[in-house]
Amino acid sequence: MPLSQAVVAPDMDNIKAIYLAAEDLKIAASILYQAYHDDPLFMDIFQVNKEGYESRLRSAIREELNAFWQARQPMIGLFDDTRLLAVACLIGPDAEFGPSRFWHWRLKMLLTAGYFGTKQMVDKEQKVREHIPAQRYHMLSFIGVHPDYQHCGLGHVLMSAIDGVMKEDSSSEGIGVYVTLPKCLSFFEDGQYKMLEALETGHITGHLMFCERQ
Repeated sequence: MPLSQAVVAPDMDNIKAIYLAAEDLKIAASILYQAYHDDPLFMDIFQVNKEGYESRLRSAIREELNAFWQARQPMIGLFDDTRLLAVACLIGPDAEFGPSRFWHWRLKMLLTAGYFGTKQMVDKEQKVREHIPAQRYHMLSFIGVHPDYQHCGLGHVLMSAIDGVMKEDSSSEGIGVYVTLPKCLSFFEDGQYKMLEALETGHITGHLMFCERQ
């Protein structure tokens, strides 16, 4: 049995935060798929107990990234030279890119993720937005680090890059995030995100957090 190839730890001095290009979306989707495969919210929305869960989740993430790209919403990647190691996707304060997205996104989502999954995603985002204590703000929709490069400090570098995106927009009051994995709460608390409330969406209870502009 051949030995598996050793993973080379990234050179943190060489890591650059860059907005994603179209050619990065496929790898970004793969990173996010692995990050959210075992997330309770996505397992509930895309019905993990029914055949085809992985396919529905992949399709949903792919369509989300395509929608972000077409709407020119900020998508950040951490690169070690040409290797994409981590991804974060935000929705800007512009209300035109809201929970309903645009018609072709909803049509594609219905065809790939199904009616239930599409409705659950839209309902979740609307509910979260109703509880954010701000008018104009960024919403962190996706964040993930490649599993081979976790626990190397990349998450904190990505957090700084996310904060930088928010500060580039003088109208933004902060960044909201809906956290459904308990192990991630301390990560966001370290990034100065404050707990707002526990919020139930579908059959899952998550925690709504907000990082106010300093």
